[in-house]
Amino acid sequence: MNKKIKKYELIKDDTKTINNKTLYRIRALRDFNDVKKGDLGGYVESESNLSHDHNAWIYDNACSYENSHIGINAGIHNNSKVYGNAYIGDNAHVSGCAHICRNTFVYNDAFICEHENTI
Repeated sequence: MNKKIKKYELIKDDTKTINNKTLYRIRALRDFNDVKKGDLGGYVESESNLSHDHNAWIYDNACSYENSHIGINAGIHNNSKVYGNAYIGDNAHVSGCAHICRNTFVYNDAFICEHENTI
């Protein structure tokens, strides 16, 4: 039986709380795509939120929680949040301060960006 090699671990002492849910920062366990072993990523509620396959990654302070999933070569960046039953995959990227939630699917090279207005 082939055992999958994990690409990241949850850092149990680096957490944030969103909507009464504890999210854990991730750390890369191996090199892939533009991520190097030891790089810190964003936050997940559990390992079910981010695939260990392909090149999917959560960058910066981005978060994936509840039943959301970041899959096949997708990325979420900056302060974006993916939650509910949302899915990001197939080379799609979410950036800025975008919130992707409920039953939303973002895929096929899509790019969604929302920026905060700063004065």
